[in-house]
Amino acid sequence: MALAQMDRASQTEGPVAKAIESQTSKLPSDTFLWAAIGCMATSATLQVVGNKHASLFIGQWAPTLLIMGLYNKLVKQLGSDRTENAV
Repeated sequence: MALAQMDRASQTEGPVAKAIESQTSKLPSDTFLWAAIGCMATSATLQVVGNKHASLFIGQWAPTLLIMGLYNKLVKQLGSDRTENAV
């Protein structure tokens, strides 16, 4: 309960989070979506060709890329720069 009552203005992001947000917000959100689709297509192709280990390895990248795209979208809408740069 005490944490919920803390003033939001007193909470700031660390330098690493700020650096990641500043770089990530420059990329369009579609970049991550298309990269994930590319991974799925590559994985399916490798599966058909018979390279199952590489297929599974590449296929596991898609969820990570989609989560990075979600993070990118959230940074653009609710990032720390929105509250810290507001005057």
